Amino acid sequence: MELYTLLREFADSWMLLFLFTVFIGIIVWAFRPGSTKAYEDTANIPFRHVDAPAPGKGSDAAAPRRGDKPAATKEARA
Repeated sequence: MELYTLLREFADSWMLLFLFTVFIGIIVWAFRPGSTKAYEDTANIPFRHVDAPAPGKGSDAAAPRRGDKPAATKEARA
């Protein structure tokens, strides 16, 4: 039996079974009980600071003086 035929038979049978088992294991790991909180926390990362204003130019500057135009502020919108 040549090497190609041996590897082909192995890939068609046992490797297919191994990869299917790995796939099922990943699915079970993703939907295991108790993982919901971790996934919800990760999914909400972009929305953690929605109401906070975006940093603008001169945010550490002194308070505006009388007669100065108010600086435009940027805010995050939902």
